Amino acid sequence: MTTTAASGSSGGTAASRRWPRPAWLTPVNAAIAVTTLVALVLRTYLLLRPGVLTVTQYDDGPYFGSAVRLVHGVLPYRDFAFVQPPGITLLMSPIGLVSYPTGTAWGLVIARFLTVLAGAAAVTLTGLLVRHRGPLAVLLAGGVLALYPPGAGASHTVLLEPWLVLFCLAGAVAIFDGDQVTATTRRLAWGGVAFGFAGAIKAWAIVPVLIIAALCLPNLRRGGLFLAGVAAGFLAPILPFAIAAPRLFYDDVVVAQLARIGHRDPTSHRLASMIGIPGAQNWTKATVVDACLALVAFVIIAQAAAWLATRRPPPPLEWFATLSAALIVAIFLWPPYFASHYSAFLAPFLALALALPVSRLVAAAAAAGTRRHAAPGRVGPWLARAGLVLVGAAIVAGAVAQVPTGSLSIVRRASPKVVGRLVPPGACVATDQASFLLLANRFTSNVPGCSQMVDGLGTDLALARGRRPASGAGKVPAVAAAWNQAFSHAGYVLLSGKSGLRIPWTPQLTGYFDRNFKLMLHGYGYTLYKRKPPGVSSAGPLG
Repeated sequence: MTTTAASGSSGGTAASRRWPRPAWLTPVNAAIAVTTLVALVLRTYLLLRPGVLTVTQYDDGPYFGSAVRLVHGVLPYRDFAFVQPPGITLLMSPIGLVSYPTGTAWGLVIARFLTVLAGAAAVTLTGLLVRHRGPLAVLLAGGVLALYPPGAGASHTVLLEPWLVLFCLAGAVAIFDGDQVTATTRRLAWGGVAFGFAGAIKAWAIVPVLIIAALCLPNLRRGGLFLAGVAAGFLAPILPFAIAAPRLFYDDVVVAQLARIGHRDPTSHRLASMIGIPGAQNWTKATVVDACLALVAFVIIAQAAAWLATRRPPPPLEWFATLSAALIVAIFLWPPYFASHYSAFLAPFLALALALPVSRLVAAAAAAGTRRHAAPGRVGPWLARAGLVLVGAAIVAGAVAQVPTGSLSIVRRASPKVVGRLVPPGACVATDQASFLLLANRFTSNVPGCSQMVDGLGTDLALARGRRPASGAGKVPAVAAAWNQAFSHAGYVLLSGKSGLRIPWTPQLTGYFDRNFKLMLHGYGYTLYKRKPPGVSSAGPLG
């Protein structure tokens, strides 16, 4: 009996030595891996649905198209209007080089896959940021970010928000040492550089930068180091373009954004997007407001309960998350224009604001339970494991439930391949949506004088100080000249169903177009025209 027991014990010990658990396979690392995998699978699914890779979205035209222009020697701001800082252009430039051997279509496909990876990597960084709080905090924060519909949707093509979030979170991981702002000089500086480059992608990064600067105020040296890093990360990519064309850079990046004139998007639409619940856009205004108030109340109550339970105020990391989320909501409610994918920037701060106080409250409750019970080890760990399993199952279920409801609507459109067959390589094509030309491999031209425009609406906003065609952009001589130049040199014109929102169809431009172009292809939202042969039109150069 004794021999058998000893043998069994020895066998069990040998088995444990033969298959030891890897040192890296901790509950926290497992939680980071699970949430990252969910984010990656969901975003990849949204991209790989039938037809999505060949469906064009307006924004990937200027964001990837500007990189293609740059690697072909054409400078943003100086040679064409671009209404964002150059960070995304620089990020996409290595992929823009792919357009030389393979064409722009494959380059855009690669850029879309990299954006999916950026969205998933943000979930990993969120887990690293809260790993000191344990697996519950990682699952909650990473799970919310992985499943947040605007965040998942924004990763399906080249949009700014996934890259902006990635660099902000990289900066936060460097800046925060646990719950506190780090005292390490190198981490402060490099965290500032990451936030600075995030600002070179989109100016919204100023929100978390201001919060961290305020958290550093008791120690001016730390604040100075952080802000010096921010300045370096922001100015290094900005200055070459600003020096090349200072006035145009200012008009494009500052004036065009701050002076936008147009219809104001409803507040209920913004709130429904920011709350991050699939189907919220179909709710009534009252339901949306009630849900937002409930979410705010939950965060406040969780913060207050954690404060009372621990008898300590929220640490700097929680202040960073909560105040950043509040300020981002405020700036989203302020300007006239709002797009649903903007909410992707709110996602990590909202996820942190929800997860951090909950994890602190649960930890306090667990500590109180340990003090009350004589043998807590027999119950506590099993309850904790059960809770983690439930949260993990909820994350997976949330991803599965979002598949049918979180899908982007796919509208059947004219195939870019058809346009590529009808339009010869190197032809000059004027368009209001450059993304279609990128997928058709007809974005670049060898025709002298061909317009380098990548963003029709952005050109209107930049040259008309925030005006669109509907609000009088066509009356501005610079706008009229830009579109006159585009049509005068074009051998083909490709128009989307929204061309009236981007092209100022003045009587002069409309008349020239009607006299000089004939219909080639029409259907599914796009129309292709070809210049009439010489002698058919009596019109000379426009303008």
